[in-house]
Amino acid sequence: MLFVLAGFTVFGGLVALLAGAYGLRETRRIAAAGAATWALVKPAPPGSGRPLLQYETADGRVLELPSPVPPTRREPLTPGARVHLSYDPADPREVILLGRERTGLDRTFVAAGAAVLAVGLVLAMAAL
Repeated sequence: MLFVLAGFTVFGGLVALLAGAYGLRETRRIAAAGAATWALVKPAPPGSGRPLLQYETADGRVLELPSPVPPTRREPLTPGARVHLSYDPADPREVILLGRERTGLDRTFVAAGAAVLAVGLVLAMAAL
């Protein structure tokens, strides 16, 4: 029974660790190799807390997507403002706001995943 619990714990920790690592990798990749442009902040749709960002890609397409980060008191993302973003040229719907990358959640997933993974490995060793 303890071995099954250890297996689920290891699996859960590994999933969290990989999810956080993937998020960090994607943020770094888009920041480094993405195409930078300016976006117009538009009002949030009804029922959404995130405003829309309208920008033009290098090939002339105009996209309008929800902001990847919510507005904060320090950085309100007011309608009509312009923000600097970077997008993945292969998939222009993948964007980050330059200077407002939120890597804290991804780092938390990596740390929590590593901790849960370690607990699972200790449980597995105790089950043997």
